[in-house]
Amino acid sequence: MLMSATEAARFQRASDQSLLIYFGQQITLDAHERVRKFLLLLEREPIAGIRNLHPAYCSVLVKFDALKWRHEQLEEILKQYLDRMEDVTLPEPRQMEIPVCYGGEHGPDLIDVSKIHGMTPAQVIELHSSSSYVVYFFGFVPGFAYLGELPQALVTPRLATPRRRVPPGSVGIAGRQTGVYPVATPGGWQLLGRTPISMFRPHQTGFSFLSIGDRVRFTPISQEQFAALERA
Repeated sequence: MLMSATEAARFQRASDQSLLIYFGQQITLDAHERVRKFLLLLEREPIAGIRNLHPAYCSVLVKFDALKWRHEQLEEILKQYLDRMEDVTLPEPRQMEIPVCYGGEHGPDLIDVSKIHGMTPAQVIELHSSSSYVVYFFGFVPGFAYLGELPQALVTPRLATPRRRVPPGSVGIAGRQTGVYPVATPGGWQLLGRTPISMFRPHQTGFSFLSIGDRVRFTPISQEQFAALERA
């Protein structure tokens, strides 16, 4: 017997003014789509007193006004939203391409990653750029999209010592994830390349080149193409 959306979700108190709603314990497209449906319902029918929604791979953190809501009250209201999730139709995901100049100064870890996996740098580039990735959520810094999942053959641990500064546009991998650093920041992901595309766009609606649910492919480009796009 199939569980209802309410039965399949699990609530947990995260603080005196927040609730965590789990839609599973593993990174799956099913859990991701339930996260998106839940967010879409709350976007269409916002609840007064909810201050922020923070999606992750298979959960949503709901921050609320503790003077307006008690945990158990808000949980009952949110269960009503969960009961209607099956009626939500998600829009078709956008197909996004991100040009990347791999290796050299833009991808200082490409050689090390290829050695870890017993591949050539060209094979690493081929594997990384031939996959389609899902934008699961944003975090770490504004505009940083967590993309998954990497091909198993490319799963690589973070650097033992994070860099003090990673240039904006750097494309990195860590564990089963890949992503693009939107701004200059410290970071410990293995850097394979860099894109000239601006990922964080504070003066535009949405603030980001990508959106949750997008499908992303990386396209290899030359140093000359990188320079031309950077000037454009």
